[in-house]
Amino acid sequence: MHWLNYHHLLYFWTVAREGSIAKACDRLLLSQPTISGQIRQLEKSFGMKLFERVGRNLVLTDAGRDVYRYADEIFTIGKELQESVQGRTTSKATRLVVGIHDAMPKLICYKILAAALELDEPVQIVCIEGAPEQLLAKMALHELDVILTDSPTPPSSKVRAYNHLLGECDVALCGAPALVEPLRENFPRSLDEAPFLLPLSDTSMRRSLERWFDEADIRPVIRGEFADSALMKVFGREGVGLFAIPSAIEEDVHSQLGVETLAVLPNVKERFYLISVERKLRQPSVAAVAEMARTRLGADGLSQLAE
Repeated sequence: MHWLNYHHLLYFWTVAREGSIAKACDRLLLSQPTISGQIRQLEKSFGMKLFERVGRNLVLTDAGRDVYRYADEIFTIGKELQESVQGRTTSKATRLVVGIHDAMPKLICYKILAAALELDEPVQIVCIEGAPEQLLAKMALHELDVILTDSPTPPSSKVRAYNHLLGECDVALCGAPALVEPLRENFPRSLDEAPFLLPLSDTSMRRSLERWFDEADIRPVIRGEFADSALMKVFGREGVGLFAIPSAIEEDVHSQLGVETLAVLPNVKERFYLISVERKLRQPSVAAVAEMARTRLGADGLSQLAE
């Protein structure tokens, strides 16, 4: 087996971090020919160039950037190992990697995930947005710990996953004051041919709104469709159309965007789920998130989350 020479890797890593061989010489207390020669040996062992010269500067090649990322992780872990062996407390936080359906309201995500930040042990949250099928594929490869979404995993999914219902809340229609005020009279008939901003058709919120439109015999004029709920709210702030939000974040949305609520829609609910590959949530940070969300997403809806 061909073994990696970690001394060569250390010299390469130091040069990349310091930005020049001269600065690396000062850091490592070695001569320039020694460092240059050992980096050439590392390049020879990999069979590719790690640096290229641009003018008077050394710049990492594409391969060099890949090697640097691995080297950075290797030497960071090595430092933590030294601290652990010496009986020191390491500062490494537990990583909680969360996939977030891109249609999820960002305020709701924050309020749910905040429980992980309140634990005694430090937690580093990594949020990755995407479409549900993309997130499920990542979770199947163990790239995600859990997924936050507004709908359960469909039975047709090839990924074995468990749906944990966190709770539900009402849905409110909001818009710029100049748009909302004329529509208050004769609601909900006033919504016929009113301008609307809607989430994409594959979202739970969109399906709920369309059912309500059909039941109320409302024909809205769709001015825009959005994968990103935050972008939809910006268009709504500018008066382009009405938009729907979970009632729990009404006050936050009002204060941030200067919009008003036209009405809370009868019999329309927004549900939130945590999806995992485990039937029982064992990771402390995940369990804390689920427990707080269920406590605050109980009979009173999301009212406590809005406080």
